[in-house]
Amino acid sequence: MTWLLDIPGAALFAAGIALAVSSLAAGEGLPWGAVALILAGGAIRAGAAILAHAVAIRAAQRVVAGWRARIFPHLLAGRLARPLLAGESAALAIDHMLAIEAQEARFRPARAASAAAPLLVAAIVACASWVSAAIILVTLVPFALGMILAGTAARHAAERQLAAIAGLSGLFVDRIRTLPIIRHFGAEDRIARQVGIATREVADRTVAVLRVAFLSGAVLEFFSALSVALVAVYCGFALLGLLPFPAPEKLSLGQAFFALAMAPEFYLPMRRLAAAYHEKQLGDAATSALTTAAVETPAPPPPAHVDGLRVTGLTIEWPNLRIGPIGFELAPADLVALTGPTGSGKSSLLAAIAGQLSPAAGTVATAGGGALDPADVAWAAQAPLLLPGTLAENIALARPDATRDEIAQVAGRVGLDAVMAARGGLDLVLDHRGSGLSGGERRRIGLARALLSRRPLLLCDEPTADLDPESAAGIVALLREVAAGRAVLVATHDPVLVAAARLEVAL
Repeated sequence: MTWLLDIPGAALFAAGIALAVSSLAAGEGLPWGAVALILAGGAIRAGAAILAHAVAIRAAQRVVAGWRARIFPHLLAGRLARPLLAGESAALAIDHMLAIEAQEARFRPARAASAAAPLLVAAIVACASWVSAAIILVTLVPFALGMILAGTAARHAAERQLAAIAGLSGLFVDRIRTLPIIRHFGAEDRIARQVGIATREVADRTVAVLRVAFLSGAVLEFFSALSVALVAVYCGFALLGLLPFPAPEKLSLGQAFFALAMAPEFYLPMRRLAAAYHEKQLGDAATSALTTAAVETPAPPPPAHVDGLRVTGLTIEWPNLRIGPIGFELAPADLVALTGPTGSGKSSLLAAIAGQLSPAAGTVATAGGGALDPADVAWAAQAPLLLPGTLAENIALARPDATRDEIAQVAGRVGLDAVMAARGGLDLVLDHRGSGLSGGERRRIGLARALLSRRPLLLCDEPTADLDPESAAGIVALLREVAAGRAVLVATHDPVLVAAARLEVAL
């Protein structure tokens, strides 16, 4: 409510102006008291603006910090109803947070001030002219009705705009990541049309939001101008004695000018509210999207020791797609291969087993029936995450306390010796794309990271892809060795790896 400090400042400023005008009209010159009131009012208003901004920013940052603490773990390691494109995740983690911060920093303080400040202004005006106060209060009723209608339309428009922006972000980032494949297959025109359609949708929905914003602004400005004009007409006619009815009060020039100077202040808080109303709509839409994305799944039973894996009737469903059901058992020291054509859902099933996707049906549990703890699962993905840094730092992401000797040993086991010997060993500098590394070498880094974690269940997604037969045979031998002490589940097309597994689960 720090914006309420602005009203006493405005009253002092208006009183200074009224005193100066009445004194000059009486031929008394400009009094120092009027100058002091004007300066004091301006200083108070400036201080109120600075204080309100500082308080609002701190409150907004606290709200956004709470949302980040809730949504970030869910996006990084939670269970999602469906896989999110990288751009969609970025929109949730960045764009939506900015929308909520803008709502908290601008709209909420303006809304709080708009509820009390107009009444305070009317009370101050009533001290000089109760009729002027009544005039500005009467104009508030149709204004409120107009803003309610405009606000309802703005909310739906903002939700559609934010959804279109998130969709465009997801599409754009996904297509940029697969740009080499798009160029290889000559699909540039088709992808350009997709991006063009999504861009036009964002533009159309943005125009719809702006249309509603201009409408609400027009309603506000109309009633603001109407109230000031009515006060000016009343005060002018009252001073001239030209009112068409008996004067309800006696006004001096100072009183009339004070009421007229304060009249615009009545709608100023609502002008601020209208200016921030777009942030409110985007913030509400962002909150709704984040709430949907971070929906909590029922709390699983306490995790149990991994004495094997039991998958029963596991099914994943998305629009126009159904994967499963599948079922199998994996012993504590075992190797099982998950096979199927490209696009059949092997990676998605691994994600569901790891606890990153919510299945439509079925269960994933330990052999004893307990809940599988995601902290017991190591995942060697097709495209493992690489961060700018050294090879050693990227492998050690799985276990930051690992010694350099442990990192070197696991890197040698997965066949990274040649890379280390030719390019600087564990101090080889990598970027986020793994520039200079082949697809197979990047997979080896992911496998090394998974082995270093020492977790009892190892999930591998196409571990022998992009490798020559000799290198692939080495990875198969390594996985058989690891399976002597851990449960290993691999998604693969490699017939050699399938033959090495105890069980093949076909999709």
